[in-house]
Amino acid sequence: MSEETKQTEHEHHIVGPGVYVAILLALLVGTALTVWASFLELGPWNPVIALAIATTKAILVVLFFMHVKYSTKLTKLTVMAGIFMFLVLISMTLADYMSRAWGSW
Repeated sequence: MSEETKQTEHEHHIVGPGVYVAILLALLVGTALTVWASFLELGPWNPVIALAIATTKAILVVLFFMHVKYSTKLTKLTVMAGIFMFLVLISMTLADYMSRAWGSW
């Protein structure tokens, strides 16, 4: 096998079923926490807690079920660029929302 062939081949990481079971249990716990938190009256903190739980579950799905944890640096960079663009768009939307003169019309 030539040096060039060795550089283009990628080693595939095999994930055992125990990891998938642990992630499944973590997602089920996250779902139970979401349901439990929905019954609490925390005022303005309700959406914050719900989004924190949802973000944690989404990170688990992206890292393990989409195999980003074991991917190349380029794949991780692509995922981070997508998250960064999402945050930029959300920031611009919230900046527009907060700068409006509500009630003056």
